[in-house]
Amino acid sequence: MSGSNRTESIRLTDEQRLDWLRLIRSENVGPRTFRTLLNHSGSARAALTSLPDLSRRGGAAKSLRICSREDPEREMRDATTRGVRFIATGEPDYPLPLQNIDDAPPLLAVRGNIAALARPIVGIVGARNASAAGIKFAERLARDLGEAGFVISSGLARGIDAGAHRATATTGTVAVLAGGHDNVYPPEHAGLLESLLAQGAAISEMPLGWQPRAHDFPRRNRLISGLALGVVIVEAAKRRSDPARSSPRAWRWNRAARCLRCRARRSIRAARAPTDC
Repeated sequence: MSGSNRTESIRLTDEQRLDWLRLIRSENVGPRTFRTLLNHSGSARAALTSLPDLSRRGGAAKSLRICSREDPEREMRDATTRGVRFIATGEPDYPLPLQNIDDAPPLLAVRGNIAALARPIVGIVGARNASAAGIKFAERLARDLGEAGFVISSGLARGIDAGAHRATATTGTVAVLAGGHDNVYPPEHAGLLESLLAQGAAISEMPLGWQPRAHDFPRRNRLISGLALGVVIVEAAKRRSDPARSSPRAWRWNRAARCLRCRARRSIRAARAPTDC
């Protein structure tokens, strides 16, 4: 399971999927550590067994919290009830562009039309407090791309993100969540999320029950760009959680990133030409 540009596919059993979920939910285990442990131990179950010893040898002052079996079992039951599937890296339904980033989530929780993840994707993100002109521009661009066969990925945020999702609800859009599937943020976009699931999907790497915090939004942004062939950033602000923070990573993963700055006092047709971020 190491390296990028992998072409082989796997199919986890239910027990293996549970072990993967236990490992990624254990303390101090992120995507890169998960991959290292899996490569070192050969399986998630073996990694769970060896993790305490590896932690001690690494100089940890206290024992790591190993996720119990009961918590992931409960999460998987709740996920099934909500129509959420856990897809592992290497499985056929896992989005290949996302799989090829260096910190791809080992398990992706997906709800909706999973076929949308296999189509070419373009990210459209931007300011939450966008101007009316900026939102209109994002909607028109998203609609044109949707009609051309592209799926649009975005973060379900207010402003540009919401406009991009609304414009492509019937052609295909992917909402990348900063929290768990049962904690949609902002809450007023729960209805928007439901409206896009027939042709699109919602994805998250976070546990069910997880309330998004400030540092979860930049983490989410890497998935928006990781899914996509390229990312369009409209009226990006300068806050840490804003999508412009995704731009350096988008370039590093060979994703084309473009910033489009629209001013409210100008018409859409007079918007500034794209400039590299």
